[in-house]
Amino acid sequence: MKHNTNSNKTLVPIIIIGGMFAIFGFVTWINSALIPFMKTINELTEAQSYWVASASYISFVVMALPASFIINKIGYRKGMSLGLFVMALGALVFIPAAEARTYWVFLLAIFIQGVGMTICQTAANPYITILGPIESGAKRMAMMGIANKVAGALGSIIFGALLLSGIDEVQEKLKTISLEEKSVLLDATANSVYTPYIVMAAVLFIFSLLIRKAPLPHVEAEDVEAEAAGKSTKTSIFQFPHLWLGVLALFVYVGAEVIAGDTIIAYGLSLGFSGEEAKFFTTYTLMAMVGTYAAGVLLIPKYITQKTALKGSAILGIIFSFCIIYTTGFTSILFVAALGIANALVWPAIWPLTLDGLGKFTKTASALLIMAISGGAIIPPLYGRIVDASKHELVVTGLNETEAIATASTSSYWILIPCYAIILFFAVWGHRIKNWK
Repeated sequence: MKHNTNSNKTLVPIIIIGGMFAIFGFVTWINSALIPFMKTINELTEAQSYWVASASYISFVVMALPASFIINKIGYRKGMSLGLFVMALGALVFIPAAEARTYWVFLLAIFIQGVGMTICQTAANPYITILGPIESGAKRMAMMGIANKVAGALGSIIFGALLLSGIDEVQEKLKTISLEEKSVLLDATANSVYTPYIVMAAVLFIFSLLIRKAPLPHVEAEDVEAEAAGKSTKTSIFQFPHLWLGVLALFVYVGAEVIAGDTIIAYGLSLGFSGEEAKFFTTYTLMAMVGTYAAGVLLIPKYITQKTALKGSAILGIIFSFCIIYTTGFTSILFVAALGIANALVWPAIWPLTLDGLGKFTKTASALLIMAISGGAIIPPLYGRIVDASKHELVVTGLNETEAIATASTSSYWILIPCYAIILFFAVWGHRIKNWK
């Protein structure tokens, strides 16, 4: 069955898949609370604490192709149900992890949740893309983006309140108490994960059961070449150059999005803002993204095409990146937040442009696009390394460390410019390259 173009028939499935994207956002964004929590209860270094994010990103690389195989076998709906079930199992692993207060068990739990999310994402992203006309795919993905980011903000706030309440006091006490008292205090703090993760596991199990019975129509992507010629001449995923360019564009996009969201607080601190002021900076980026998602829902495809939206996003990304580098203080912070405007419609537009015409290869292509999420694990650390190297050079030239960190943090945002240039290439030319000749 080809995609259904009747909006009345697709409304309920869109709402259901929107709920799925809300779950993705909620589970992903709680990492911002988990990182400082893990750092405290397991007495980690800064670098070690960020393994929380790495454990999640690694799962996308490891599981994307197996997830594609699974979905090919059992279909989109059962695939999403299975993914939710695996995520629930991962939530339950947090309980023995807290009991043992062992970091690698926490990382295992996060990895298992990531595996489940990979299965869900490999099913949900192409499903919502081909649920209606391909030219309005970005509009539906923008709807999913709103659900994802709003739920993500709620997840960050809720788990921040549950896990980080009193964490400053705990850190102060750790400096003065004995080893035995320290162990008791950290064990008690670790126990705060019990209730939220038991509730999360229960909710995910229930959703897993419900999605199996949900009224989701069977959909398959159209094979444009097969439609035109009566049969497809493509026999391999490697015969679609626009797919690989789309994967590259998504890889650099995720890296740019993570930089915009995850560095803004540290950037504010480096410029001299207090923690009380800086803690709200990520919210600025989020608000920019949600507002632009809403504009995308209204404008695509009635007033602008998804290709135009992608071109505009890439151009804005380049402009804002230069503005970050060549402005100072709060103005520079606002331009980092403004990257949310540039980033919002990139994911929604790349998916339909990349999957267009792939037909039977859609599920495998979706797995490759999911693997591109690994850009978020590679590009932001590159930014960090550039900051460290630049800071060292500036200190050698005579700047004090505070000024060196501020200057290096600002100038290192140049790494975003080639990322947005690659996205612009895909928007203008790359998505049209259907053959290698």
